[in-house]
Amino acid sequence: MSNERLRSALLAQNMTIQQLAEKIEVNPKTVERWITQGKVPYRRHQYATASVLNVDVTTLWDDTRSLDSATDLSRAEIITVYPHRHVVPTDLWRKMCERAQERIDILVYAGIGLAEDPRFMSVLKAKSKGVAIRVLMGDPACEAVIRRGIDEGHRIMDGKIRNALVNYSPLFTSHPEITFRLHDTVLYNSIYRVDDEMLVNTHVYGIGAYLAPVLHLRRLPGAGLFDTFANSVQQTWEGARPVTEHDITGA
Repeated sequence: MSNERLRSALLAQNMTIQQLAEKIEVNPKTVERWITQGKVPYRRHQYATASVLNVDVTTLWDDTRSLDSATDLSRAEIITVYPHRHVVPTDLWRKMCERAQERIDILVYAGIGLAEDPRFMSVLKAKSKGVAIRVLMGDPACEAVIRRGIDEGHRIMDGKIRNALVNYSPLFTSHPEITFRLHDTVLYNSIYRVDDEMLVNTHVYGIGAYLAPVLHLRRLPGAGLFDTFANSVQQTWEGARPVTEHDITGA
C-alpha cells in the first residue's frame, strides 16, 4: 500500500524525491519505495524525513514503533522541570541569550523581571547585531491583559506592561533592529526561545507566573514538543502590532 501522507508532505514542501533523498542521505529509489510500496524506513530515517518536511513523525508513519519512539523523543526534549519560576537559576535567562547565534524570541504579558535587569539589557544590545530578536508583550488595554491580572489576584497587569515598555524604550531608537510588538492573545504560557533552547513558564489560574512551573526544553529533530511552543510564538507574532507612544504613557 502506498504512503500518500508522505507523498502529500513532499508536495506541500514543493520537494522532489531526489531532493529529500539528498537531504537525508539515502538512495532516491529507497524514498520512492517508502511512497509507492509503503515501506517503513529505519527510525533514524523516519525522524530525519519528518524534520526535513517539518511534520511530526507520526503524521507519516503511525505504526506502534513510531508512536512509542516519538513519545520518547519528545520526552527527551525536556531538560528539566522547575516547580516554580522563582526557583529557576536567576542567571539562566541571561546565559541562554548569551549563547544565541540566530534568534531570541520572548513572548510574555509583561516580563518585568527581565526588563528590570540591566545585565539582560546589555546582552540584548550585544546580540542585536547578528541575532534576530523579537519581543512580544501584552497590549495594556486588551481584555486578555485585564483578565490575566484578575486571574493572578490583582489588577495591575497593564501597569506592569507599561513599566516594562518604559525600561525597554531606549532600545526603540538606539537598537531598532530589536523588534517589539504588542499582542492581545490569551497566553497559556510565557515563552523564552533562544535558537533550539526554550523556557516555557506555564500560566496557572489563581497564582502569579512566578509560582507556576517552568519547562526547560531543547529542540530535537523529529520530536514535537519544542516546535509546538515555537509555533505558538510565531502565530502570536503574526497577529501582533507595533508599539506606540500611547502604549507606554497611557495618555
